[in-house]
Formats: sequence, structure tokens, C-alpha cells
Amino acid sequence: MKGRVWLTLGAVVLGGGGVVTYAVASPSHDAGAHGRAKRPVKVFDLALKGDASGKRELPRTETKQFSLLGVSWTGATKPLDGKAQVRTRSMETGEWSAWHDLEVDADPLEKPDQGVRGASEPLWVGPSDGVEAQVVHADGTTGVLPKGLEVNLVDPGVVTDAETKTDGTGTDPAAFAVAESTDTPTDSPAPTDGTTVTPDPTDTATTTAPTESASASPSTPASTPASVTPTTSAPASPTATTPTAPPSTAPKPPITSRAGWGADESISPDPSEYNADVKAVFVHHTAETNDYSCADSAAIVRGIYTYHVKTNGWNDIGYNFLVDKCGTIFEGRKGGVGLPVLGAHTYGWNRESTGIAVLGEYTSTSASNAALASVARIAAWKLGQYGADPAGTVALNAGATQTNWFKKSFTAGTKYTFNRISGHRDGYATECPGDKLYAQLATIRAWAAGPVQGLKTTTVDGAGLSGTTYYTKGAITLHWSATTPSSLIKSYQLLVDGKAVTTVSGSTTSAATTLALGNHTVAVKAVHQSGKTTTTAALNFVAETTAPTFSTNPKLTLRTGTVNTTAVPVTLGWKATDDKALRYVKLLAPATATYGPTTTSSSRTAASGKATTWSMRAYDWAGNYRTSSPAFTPMILQESSATKSGSWTTRSSSSYLGGKSYSSASKNASLTWTFTGRSASWVVSRASSSGQVYVYVDGTKVSTVDLKSSSTLYRQAIWTKSWSTSAKHTVKIVVVGTSGRPTITTDGLVYIK
Repeated sequence: MKGRVWLTLGAVVLGGGGVVTYAVASPSHDAGAHGRAKRPVKVFDLALKGDASGKRELPRTETKQFSLLGVSWTGATKPLDGKAQVRTRSMETGEWSAWHDLEVDADPLEKPDQGVRGASEPLWVGPSDGVEAQVVHADGTTGVLPKGLEVNLVDPGVVTDAETKTDGTGTDPAAFAVAESTDTPTDSPAPTDGTTVTPDPTDTATTTAPTESASASPSTPASTPASVTPTTSAPASPTATTPTAPPSTAPKPPITSRAGWGADESISPDPSEYNADVKAVFVHHTAETNDYSCADSAAIVRGIYTYHVKTNGWNDIGYNFLVDKCGTIFEGRKGGVGLPVLGAHTYGWNRESTGIAVLGEYTSTSASNAALASVARIAAWKLGQYGADPAGTVALNAGATQTNWFKKSFTAGTKYTFNRISGHRDGYATECPGDKLYAQLATIRAWAAGPVQGLKTTTVDGAGLSGTTYYTKGAITLHWSATTPSSLIKSYQLLVDGKAVTTVSGSTTSAATTLALGNHTVAVKAVHQSGKTTTTAALNFVAETTAPTFSTNPKLTLRTGTVNTTAVPVTLGWKATDDKALRYVKLLAPATATYGPTTTSSSRTAASGKATTWSMRAYDWAGNYRTSSPAFTPMILQESSATKSGSWTTRSSSSYLGGKSYSSASKNASLTWTFTGRSASWVVSRASSSGQVYVYVDGTKVSTVDLKSSSTLYRQAIWTKSWSTSAKHTVKIVVVGTSGRPTITTDGLVYIK
């Protein structure tokens, strides 16, 4: 039959009398099963009835798919004796999942109506067409399934316009943020705008009249709740009279309304009940998979709502608010998000609190920062309506005699101290909200209460840091970060010398200003939505516009080394200073290099025979700079240009400058060069047999130079001399006539114009 899925339930008898049940749906050929056409919410209750042989069958049931399931049994106050496990078959892959434990320690109803069933927490499994279930006793054995055990399958359908506008992969989460709930009750029947579809009554089991229950998740360390003086007064009774929503000290976060996520109001027609106020917030997890797309969040909320009403028999969803891992907030129980609606989330404590559930399971996985931020925003807003500090504590009046997860006992009618933001396990014997989320409650409290956490400056544009001081020409941009989410931050202020010069939004992480010349302090103040402030440590700034100076302009001097006709070894020297703090000096031409503030020279090579500009720029830490660009020309004077005396022999070789050199072994033979320049170097060839010469400068003997070398070397600048300014000079070399090695070979003189 086109458009139908036949679901058959079977059973396998386990050792010890346990029964594994499973239901398998045949594939559907209805295109709507994979499209985004509207599809109503449906519930299938698979009663597990067996015969003498232990086999079980479920009469074929018409359905298309399900995405959420749980198990329920006869008796709302009777706990399930053992562990309930399920596994499902994916419609997409056809593969069976691993076994999943169902959380069965759900809070009981405070005043259950006759016929209301006990039930596990629901589990989101995604589009599926088959299920197996089993119950294992706590001692490891298996036994007869509990009386009236059912597997309850929920198809959340596709009911909102936002869901039908997707490409088939799910709903755009942003689509659910547009509809905000008002602060007035929403007790009217199902909407008439087509956003809700009433399920076919034949697809659901008959249930008793919905009643209120309690299931949720607070958070407080075991040592924190301290009992106070017992009181015999009864808990404050909720009222059906609609109160007025009080203003809050914190802004209201965006909330997806019940219409926005597709609540079918016709299945929960009972009027809302209200508490006197909200003294505390209990945080929960929904104990489902974390492997869901946020596009499916509305369907998950719709599935939980349907499960709470149709399977648990409650008159509405238990939680006041739900939050997905992307941070989208959903209105839970109807009655007005701004009002103190009586929820059914934390047994014994519902009448003075609100309940927030995070979609997912957080026993071994931490909740996302987006989810934590949204929980903090709701908590701050709701508690702020009644002047309560989210980081504080409060005495709550116990509505039931019980123990919590930490084995702490509570007596009905007695007051006990809780954190304003607590976990479900603080008030009831449940693992909820999971170890990881429970450990994150301190973060939620800090984010909700303020001040802004983890505020620090990170970088500064337009300034240079030297030591502990920033130097700038005036215009700066300061960057910062904080661990508190921006959604909980009202604004940031940029402070100069303790005064605010600019204010930016809480989502902004930088601000610009221009400092007047002189010394300043700069800091950032964060204003939490609560009004509490925190300020970073002040940074020291100096604003100045004085450029560095070259106390010694760049200059070239010749140095020793190998000379080529295209590359003469030189030393580039300079000295730069600044009135505040010199940062570095850059060589811009004819090559590029960067030098530290204390460096004053660099070994380079220069082209001979042509003027070359040596451009250098000195920078201070503020970014001010000064440039100096002198030009220098190294010149090569061949030996043939010298005035000679005594006996000299010409030698030819490509190893010599210009291909030739002079050689002499005659004592007192001399060569004299005359030039106008500021630096000079004598170039020679060297060998183990080379001798010595005397060097005279401007008629004065200044040095005795030995040309001897263990290896043969050519074109060696072996002696240099420099002057502070350019002038006319003479350099004369005289052969010493060294005993045993009198010969010297000269290859010319280099000078710088």
C-alpha cells in the first residue's frame, strides 16, 4: 500500500526469562517521508504482550517513521526495576545502532492521577523505522518485562513553515529565532495558521487525563546545600490567576515561541498555573544523543513535548525552557515566558523555581559554550525579575520527603539552601544533568551574575611596545578578549587616563582613539548585562612625533678581503639616536637589511667605478622615522697608475685585477699613488714566499705589512686606512727586501671618493 509503513514487533527470550523486543517497519515509498512537506506529529505505543511461547507480536500499525522513543509502564510511582535499553534502525542507512541506555530515574508526579504511567526519559534517534528494546535487572540478570511495558515511538513530523522551506536536510536554526513568546498565557487551542497538525487519534494510545509531574536538573555541590531551621509551613501554592510579568535587571534573550517550534496546543488544553515568583533555576539535560543537527532542534522539542503529554500523561512539557547545543532557546511549558509558570521538572522544588533543559546527554561530554551562554542568559533574566543574584544561594521549601543524588535527605515543609542556579541532581536522586554539565554550572553562574570573566587586552595597533611602554604617534586601536560570551556583555569602554573616551557594544573586541602628545594610561572596562564592571590593567603609552636622528650619517669605509672589479669589500657604518626610544635602522638601498638599535656597522660589498646611494632609515617605537641617503664611489687604481722607483716586473694573469700586476724583489723599490678620497686599501697577491713592505701615508710611515701566506691568494685588500672626510692623500709602498723572501706582488690601490 503506497504511503504506508507496516511495523511488526517480535521478541527473543533471553536467559533468565528476559525478553528482547523489536519492531521493524518496512520501507515507505511516500515521497513525503524524505521531503519537507508538512507532516503531523504521531505517536505509536507498542504494547509488549506475549504468549506462552514467549513470542510477541504487535498488530501491524500504520506509520511512516519515528525519531524519538522511550519506554513506559503501568504505575506512575513505580520505578522500573532494572535498565531499559533500546536500539534503532536508521531510515537513511538501514543500519542498526548500538544499544542505548534509557534514563529511567525520571522524577515522579507529586500528585499523579489514576492511570498515569511511569516512563523513561525520551531518546532522540533521528528518522528510524525499526526498534529493539530490553530490560536488564540491576543484578545483571534478565527477567519478565514489567507489567504494561510499552515502547513509545514519536514521529515529530514537519509542522512549521520554517521546516518546509529547507532543502530536505533539516531546518535552518535561524528560522526558529524569529518568533518570540509574549508574557501572556498561551492556553488557546491549536493555531489556525497551519503551523500545527493534529495527529490522527488512531495512531496514539488512549491516555488518562494529563497531570503535572516533576522532572528536571539543578546544580549544587553536595557540600553546598545546607539545611536551615525547619519550618512547618507548607510550600506556597501556585495559582491559576495570571500574574504580571515583573521587569528584570537583565535583558530578555531571544526565545523561540511554542508556535515557532510547532507546539500542538490542542493536546494540552489545561490552563497554566503560576508560582508566586522564581527563586531558583534548575538545570537539566534531556538525556538524548548529542549527535543531532541544530536544524532538528524544533522537532526534538516537539517530540519531547508530545512524549511528556501522550506517554507520561502530563498536561504539558515539563521544562520551562529548552536550549540546543547551538544556543537557540525554546519556550517550554506554556503560560508566558516572562511569568513564574509552574513547571514539572524537579520533584519537590517546582513551586519556587524554573527549569531549563539542554538538549543532549552530558554525562561524558561537556555542553557547548553556546548552550551555556543561553542557559546563563535565561537564568539571569528570570532571576533578575525577582532581584536574585545568579551567583547567590537561596532557602527553598521542600515539597516532598526524599533524597538527592548526593544522598542528602530532605523533609517536606523544611527549608534547605541551594545555589540560585542548581542542577537537577541537587534536588532529586538523578544523574541529570550529567557529570560534565554539572561541572559547568559554576561557569553558568559566573556568566549569568557577572562581572565579565577573563577580560584582557591582546594587541595594540598603531604603537610599538618597548619594555612595559607603548610608543605611538597618536592614533591607536586596542584589541581585547573575554571568556564571558558577548551575549551577556552590555558594552565595553575604552579608558584613557581613567576616563571613558569611547563606548562599543558587547560583541565588539576593539576600539580606536587618538592620544594627545605625552604620557597616558589606557585600559578597557567591560560592563556586564547585570551592570557589574571589570577593568583590565592599565597600559602605559607615550605619544610623540619627534623623529630619530643620525648622529653619524651612513658612510662607507674599505675593509680587508678579496677584491673584484665588481665587488669591493666595504664596511657600512652609522649611528642613530632618538629622544625616546630607537627601535631599529633599515638599509633601504642598494640592498635591504634591518638592524637593532645598538648596531652601528655592517660588512657589505660595493660596486666599483660608479656612484651608489646607500639609503638608511631610522625608526623609533612610535613609528617616527628619518632617512639619510649618501652616495659613495669605490675606485680601483691599477699599479700602472702609480709613480714607481726601483726595479718592477709586470706579471700577467686572469687572477689579477685588470689581468696584470707588478712584482719586485728590489730593496727600497717603491710605488706611490695619489688620490682624493676618504678611505683606501692596498691590494696584493700573497704566497708562502711573499715578503714585506713599508707603508707611508702622506709622507709618514704608518705600517709594516707582511704579504706571506700559507696558501696562494689573489686580489687581497691587505691594508686599509680611512679618514673622517674626503681629502687628497698619497700612499707609498716600499719593498723591505726580506731575507729569503724579498719578493712582493702588488695589484693596485682602491679608494672611495
